[in-house]
Amino acid sequence: MCDQDHFEQDRQRYDALGMVTRRQFGVLVGAGISMMLPQVVNAVAVTESDVEIKTTDGTADCYFVHPASGSAAAVLVWPDIFGLRPAFRQMGKRLAESGYSVLVVNPFYRVKKAPTAPNGAATPIADVRPLAQGLNETTQMTDAKAFIGWLDQQASVAKNRKVGTQGYCMGGPIAFRTAAAVPDRVGAVASFHGGGLVNDTPNSPHVLAAKTHAQFLIAIAANDDQRSPTEKDVLKETFAKANLPAEIEVYEGAAHGWCPPDSGVYNEPQAEKAWSRLLALYGKALA
Repeated sequence: MCDQDHFEQDRQRYDALGMVTRRQFGVLVGAGISMMLPQVVNAVAVTESDVEIKTTDGTADCYFVHPASGSAAAVLVWPDIFGLRPAFRQMGKRLAESGYSVLVVNPFYRVKKAPTAPNGAATPIADVRPLAQGLNETTQMTDAKAFIGWLDQQASVAKNRKVGTQGYCMGGPIAFRTAAAVPDRVGAVASFHGGGLVNDTPNSPHVLAAKTHAQFLIAIAANDDQRSPTEKDVLKETFAKANLPAEIEVYEGAAHGWCPPDSGVYNEPQAEKAWSRLLALYGKALA
């Protein structure tokens, strides 16, 4: 589902180089604090709340943040294996301050309310891997329909504008499947260090995504590309054949998991580059 074992190896390597340690991250997250992201220029005032959303399998606890006035295009955010936590709340709020109505979900609500990783991205992979293994294509697509259906009931969501969706690590393929689940609503899809975007099955995420009408941003970690050097080529060929706009790039020097600010391999320059490309995508596809 996601290259989480390699993520752990990369984090250990960064620790060995004297960067922020697992313990330091645990202290920060335990205190409800995540590393601060750069401020949004001309940020709009936002309203934020914890919400509960009914799905076919129960009630999902989520974080909803949107401009304090008017309506805006909706964005559905799928976190990485460490789930909904302060870092992703901060990322969602930053996106809302850029002018979007943002829902950040707890994909593991069937088993546990957020936070599902007590120390955020410093939580051992073995502690959270069973949560990810409990998800599958069916749960992801039914959840996507429920979450976008809920968004469309909100006054702060513009019904005449397409919805965006973005995913990190394991959330990358879920974002692809979201577009396939609600193809008439999703206009933009972004994957950041997504794992498992391509496989040999007929329902591979990249195959499903190519049947939609969305525009795509696929940001690939350099070490993921080293381990799977042909995946970017498959993605490029698939989206080109489908005549779908797709920006597919390997981010040099960025390790798997480089975008969330509480990650042990957080790379601010490359994370900010990915952020700028995300805003460019939404500016085109969700206008």
